[in-house]
Amino acid sequence: MNILLLGGGGREHALGWKLAQSPQCDKLWASPGNPGMAECSECIALDASDHGAVEQFCRDKSIGLVVIGPEAPLVDGLADDLRAAGVAVFGPSKAAAQLEGSKSFTKELCQRARIPTARFERCTSLEAAWGALKKFDPPFVLKADGLAAGKGVVIAETREDAQHALSEMFDGKFGSAGSEVVIEEFLQGEEASYFALTDGETIVPIGSAQDHKRVGEGDTGPNTGGMGAYSPAPVLTDALKDQVMREIIEPTVRTMREEGHPYSGVLYAGLMLTKTGPQLIEYNVRFGDPECQVLMMRLDSDLVEIMHACAEARLGQIEAPRMADEFALTVVMAAEGYPDTPKKGGAIHLGNAEAEGAKVFHAGTKMDGGQLVANGGRVLNVTAKGASATEAQRNAYAAVDAIHFAEGFCRRDIGQREVRRERG
Repeated sequence: MNILLLGGGGREHALGWKLAQSPQCDKLWASPGNPGMAECSECIALDASDHGAVEQFCRDKSIGLVVIGPEAPLVDGLADDLRAAGVAVFGPSKAAAQLEGSKSFTKELCQRARIPTARFERCTSLEAAWGALKKFDPPFVLKADGLAAGKGVVIAETREDAQHALSEMFDGKFGSAGSEVVIEEFLQGEEASYFALTDGETIVPIGSAQDHKRVGEGDTGPNTGGMGAYSPAPVLTDALKDQVMREIIEPTVRTMREEGHPYSGVLYAGLMLTKTGPQLIEYNVRFGDPECQVLMMRLDSDLVEIMHACAEARLGQIEAPRMADEFALTVVMAAEGYPDTPKKGGAIHLGNAEAEGAKVFHAGTKMDGGQLVANGGRVLNVTAKGASATEAQRNAYAAVDAIHFAEGFCRRDIGQREVRRERG
C-alpha cells in the first residue's frame, strides 16, 4: 500500500524507518520529511493545515494509510477530514485529541472516570488563578491548558514565583494555549511513560520508557522537549503496568467511547509513580519524541499492519505487538543555545556512527549546498540497543563520539539512573 507520513522530526524519522521495513509498504511519502527520512521515503511539501490539499494528494497517489506524527494536525481535526474522504488514518479525531489539546479536558475526564491524578483547579482568569493558588502548597505546578509545543508547564518553588509565572501565562507567554491555566498539586515520585495502542475497543500495550527533560547533566537546568530516553523502563514492573492499564488507560478509552469520542491511535500516558501508586500526569495523543525512537528500535512487529488495523478498527484481529527484550537508548544532540535560541547552520559529519548497528534519526537537519547542517534545536537522535541499559548506553555514546558536530552538544548521562540500578 501507499503511505503518507506527516511530520519531519526525529519521531517521524523513526516511524518512517520502521514503516518502510514492512512488506506491505509499496511507497512511502513524508511531508515535510528531513534529510534522514529521504533515505526511506520521498519527501514532499504539503501544508498539513490545508486539509483539502492533503486529501487531494491522497487521492492522486492512491494513499492507503495516513500516519499523523505531530499533535497539532490531530488537534486541528485533520484525521476527521481524511476519514470523511475515505482515507484510513492512524491518529485520533479532533474530539479525542482533546486528551492532549486541553489539560482541563483530561483532568475533568479523570474526575468522572475516577482515574488517579493530581488534585487540580482550572482557572480562566489571572484573578481566579491567584485565588486558586491559596488551595495548594509549594512547589506549584502550572500548566497552560492548550498546546504549547511542550513548553507550557512551569514548576514554581514559591508563591511569588507562581504569581509571576501566572501573570506571564495570562499575558500571552504561551499564546492562546495560556488563555486558561490548570494549577496542580505537586506529585512526588519517579516519572515513567507507558504506551498503548487502541482502536477504541481493543487496547494493546507497546512498551514503556523514561526520558530526560532537563538540558543539563544530573537533570539540571531548564526543561526541554527531551534530551534522551531509554526503553524499557524496569521501574514499571509487570504489576505496575497491569495497574496502569486497569486504573488509567482502560477507563480512559472506555469513558471516551461512552461519551461519544472513541479514541483510535497511540495513547501515551505520562505517569508519576507515587507511594500510593501510579498517577496520570498527562496524556499525549501521539508517540513521544524521543521516546518513539527507542520504541521503534525495539519493535519486532510490522508497524504498517499494526497502524492499519488501528485505523480500520480491527486491532483485536491481529497479533499483539512484539517488543525485543533488549534495551534501546537514544541521545539527543542539540544545537548550541538550545532550548532558548539554538544556533542554526552548524555543519554535521556523521562519520561511521551507524557502523556498529546504531541508528541516527534526524530531528532538525537540512541540506545546504550538499552539506548536512543543523536546522533546529534538537538536531540528531543517536540511538542504539544493548542487552542491558549499560550496554545500550555504551553503544549509543560510541556512535555519538563518531559524529563531528562542533556547534552541537549532548548530555553524557542519558540512562544513568538505570545504569546505577544495574550496578547495584
